[in-house]
Amino acid sequence: MTKAEKVSYVINELEKLYPKTPVPLNHKDTYTLLIAVLLSAQCTDERVNKITPLLFDKADNPHDMIKLTIEEIKLIIRPCGLSPRKSKAIYDLSSIIINEHHGKVPANMEKLEELPGVGHKTASVVMSQAFGIPAFPVDTHIHRLMYRWGFTNGKNVIQTEKDAKRLFPKELWNKLHLQIIFYGREYSPARGVRKEKDFITLNIGRKSVINNYI
Repeated sequence: MTKAEKVSYVINELEKLYPKTPVPLNHKDTYTLLIAVLLSAQCTDERVNKITPLLFDKADNPHDMIKLTIEEIKLIIRPCGLSPRKSKAIYDLSSIIINEHHGKVPANMEKLEELPGVGHKTASVVMSQAFGIPAFPVDTHIHRLMYRWGFTNGKNVIQTEKDAKRLFPKELWNKLHLQIIFYGREYSPARGVRKEKDFITLNIGRKSVINNYI
């Protein structure tokens, strides 16, 4: 297969597997999605989804969030890890959203990335899933699979994002990045992957990767 054919194959197979792509992090609006994505850094979505109802019960908007102390936020989100840093970021970004953005999460990549605790990946998730603006957030699953499928050199996530955006049609980015994540979790995990299960990699992947499979 040519690279273009491989890309088409991946798109078609993922669409068969995952015609619907609900956002894995539970949220009810843009602000709660932003907080959930921030909490998901080095934490599983499953754990975040257990913690956010406790936090959002007390504060599900920036105005209520800054009524809490950083220490109160920290105690609630502690199971998500990095709680000292994340709690301060949540408090500070809530204050900035109120004072600089009229209480609304900005629909702008640069403005999002200026918020405390919000990196490029978090901003990309919010842009794509909250505002429907094409973006391709690259997490560990996408970085791993793009390399396994021979679509990037695996050098870093910045290069992986550039390659994904170059190879895949822009109108598919918002859905496709979730489809790849779902496939990575179910069929092609970082460790212990079985050759017969990871059928996309088996059909189009790097030989060096396939040869190391169980």
